[in-house]
This record gives sequence, C-alpha cells and structure tokens, in this order.
Amino acid sequence: MKTLIIINDAPYGTEKAYNALRLAMTLQRELEAEIRLFLLADAVGCALPGQKTADGYYNIERMLKSVIRRGGRVKACGTCMDARGMAALEHIEGVEPATMKDLASWTQECGRVLSF
Repeated sequence: MKTLIIINDAPYGTEKAYNALRLAMTLQRELEAEIRLFLLADAVGCALPGQKTADGYYNIERMLKSVIRRGGRVKACGTCMDARGMAALEHIEGVEPATMKDLASWTQECGRVLSF
C-alpha cells in the first residue's frame, strides 16, 4: 500500500519533520511500504542541501536522502518555495518541485494519508 506523508513544519524548531521521516523510514524498512512525501509550507526547507547539525543531533537532509534511496518519492510545493525565495536554490537530488494538483493526485492514489 502507498502511504502519503505531508510535512508542514520547518526542518528544525519542532520535531514534526523528524518524526514524519522516522515513520517513513520505518514503514519502508519494516513493512516495505511505498512512500510519498509532500513538503508543504515551511517544510520546503527540508529540501535544502548542506544542512549542518551538531554531533548527535538528527539531520533532516540525511533522513530525506535515506527515504529517496529506498525508492520514496518526494515533492515540494513550488508555490511555497516561491513564497520563501527558495525556487532558484539548489535542492536535494530526488526532490521534485510540485503543485497542489500533484498533491491532489497523490492523495487520490495513496491508501493512507498522514499529515505532520
């Protein structure tokens, strides 16, 4: 079954992105689930490369890359990126710019939709 996880919060500051990615990685590893991640609002910041975190602290970039390596698909809201001045910035390889129509399509095709 395909699972869509929508992330709304910035990569750091709360643990919503962290927990969403922990769940995505566990679903992939333990249940071989097909994962779709949609980065919305401040979560588009999760797609930026070069994140440097303190030793022992989680790193959203590494976690996102892990989901992608295991076949997960990741899209980031283009309107949200535009609003934050991020559209022209480099993004983690495998993250696709997307629209609300893309989110609507994924919502229709996935058996489970979770929002963080």
